[in-house]
Amino acid sequence: MCDSPDPTIPAFRRAALIVAVLNLAYFFVEFAVAVSIGSVSLLADSIDFLEDASVNGLIVLALAWSAKARARVGMLLALLLLVPAVAALWAAWSKISSGVPAAPIPLTITGAGALAVNTLCAFFLAKHRHRECSLSKGAFLSARNDAIANIAIIAAGGLTFALKSIWPDLIVGLGIAVMNAGAAKEVFEAARGEHAAEA
Repeated sequence: MCDSPDPTIPAFRRAALIVAVLNLAYFFVEFAVAVSIGSVSLLADSIDFLEDASVNGLIVLALAWSAKARARVGMLLALLLLVPAVAALWAAWSKISSGVPAAPIPLTITGAGALAVNTLCAFFLAKHRHRECSLSKGAFLSARNDAIANIAIIAAGGLTFALKSIWPDLIVGLGIAVMNAGAAKEVFEAARGEHAAEA
């Protein structure tokens, strides 16, 4: 459990605050580009940045609460991880309807920027990933998954340039949705176990 006497909690709180600020800042950048070029993968990923900012903001607040309350926040965190999945499905339907591929160069550059931000976030959270706490697990899994997704976005940009097709961007966007759903399941199960242990 991530109980209050743990002396590493202040360091974890600082890391979560830095990650929240970085994610919120890049959300505005990526969302603007996603809307301007009609990218499914960037839209899903930008909403993921907003979700990560919210999650890490919750972590900063929740670490001062009881273990049982933190477990409940962990379950809420799991639900938040599903937000990008829903957004990606909506964007994918819109993309199939229009049939117009995203602009490949802005897609690639923005994906590279997102990779840099998420790699930095994963670095800040890595030392806390083995804490017996759904909050730390959720924060690290989210940053790790986002970095993997960003590599796929960069690849989608190259394939979109070569093929002039909607499918690379579309497939990566849906892949981000599936990955976030898997992370949500892991975090929910960890939080449920913590909540049961504190009951």
